[in-house]
Amino acid sequence: MKIISKTLKVLTVFVFVLGFTGCSDDDDGVTAVPQPNMLETIQSDPQLTSLAAALEATGLTGAIETLDDITVLAPTNAAFATFLNGADLGSVDVDDLAAILLNHVLVGEFRAADLLQLGSGYAEGSSPNDQGLNISVYFNTSNGVRFNNAGAVIDGGADIGASNGTLHKIDGVLDLPSLLNHVENNNDFDTLNVALTATGLAGAVDTENFTILAPDNAAFTEFNPDLNDIPGVTQVLLNHVLEGSITSTMLADMGAGYSETLASGPTDFDGEDTVLNIYFEVGDNVVFNGISTVAAADVVGTNGVIHGVDTVIDLPTLLTFAGSNNALSGLVSAVGRADEGNNTINWGAALADTSLTLTVFAPADPAFDVLLDDLMLGDISEAPTDAVNGLLELHVVNGENVRSTNLGSLGGTIPTIGGNLSLNGLEITDGDGNVINILAPDLVDIQAVNGVAHAVDFVIRAAN
Repeated sequence: MKIISKTLKVLTVFVFVLGFTGCSDDDDGVTAVPQPNMLETIQSDPQLTSLAAALEATGLTGAIETLDDITVLAPTNAAFATFLNGADLGSVDVDDLAAILLNHVLVGEFRAADLLQLGSGYAEGSSPNDQGLNISVYFNTSNGVRFNNAGAVIDGGADIGASNGTLHKIDGVLDLPSLLNHVENNNDFDTLNVALTATGLAGAVDTENFTILAPDNAAFTEFNPDLNDIPGVTQVLLNHVLEGSITSTMLADMGAGYSETLASGPTDFDGEDTVLNIYFEVGDNVVFNGISTVAAADVVGTNGVIHGVDTVIDLPTLLTFAGSNNALSGLVSAVGRADEGNNTINWGAALADTSLTLTVFAPADPAFDVLLDDLMLGDISEAPTDAVNGLLELHVVNGENVRSTNLGSLGGTIPTIGGNLSLNGLEITDGDGNVINILAPDLVDIQAVNGVAHAVDFVIRAAN
């Protein structure tokens, strides 16, 4: 899978010049000095004595000495003095200090010219968060070379070579960034930062382990949210927050599916609260709800992951989910065919109407293939519009948000617009005696803002 990301892993091959002490005719009697490793480079620099002491105190000297192809962002003594604010190095918890120091060790070599050419982006640090993911470090070269908006490369401090990597002296100690810190540090997320602050969600996104789908400034400009509508903007923002750390690799392994967001859905048939779903599909990139593409993947903070996206993801309707999932293309075609007639219901409008509450039993494409074979039709467009409308009526309950956990409350009957269907557990029986299975568990309870959808394995033909 091709996932666009500014996360860099630039490897540079070093050529070591070895001195010879033999009696060659060309021997000038001078022995070349081997290049010092990263630890030796730090220990020999009078501006980095505090860093050397911190590495010794945390037991990281061996790692700095032996890790290959690394970039060390080395805070100067002045940077440590500011960080400690008059306290002694020994007053800092050793584990906390070790985590902070590892956040200054980037995986891969990054020379100043490489960073300047790229302008801005993320690099993988060496400090793992509680989920075992290495925390990302943000760089921006619009005004010098800055990291996490907290430390800049000092004059004469760039591209100091060592046998196992490159060192840049910086004027600040980089604390471990949370998800909110990453949003605050990156100017591309300025509008998102304003929206999080205006809605009071800024602190909330730092309290748990989350995945944030972060629209950039251009996405917000196109969406043009009304920041005076705090409840509405709050729900849209929560629709971009998923529980847990979901990396691009996890999404690629799954291929496609649904996840829950923190946005609120309508109460269910039993009066319980619900949350909205979001659909993802992986092709050349990761796309959410069919409209928003990942532009910067796997930006890791202390409490989760950010994926930068290019479109604000509005609250999904049932039409959103039908249109974004290719496995429901038959349903979308049936809706289009029915709406070509003069039926009472305009199905496309109804599935998108946020003032309605519907429960939809959505036949997957193989179910429509069976229907077309039975009717000896090549395509649903060949079916009479009133007949297709009648089929759709048998798949929709009007006025209720019936989730799978509510089916037992229906008393064995599903009251669709087209008539009552018999229900036994997760099996529906239509008037022709066909048994329709609700495809549990990963294709049920697809919660939209105007109702819920459940995928079924057969097109319902008649009511009882």
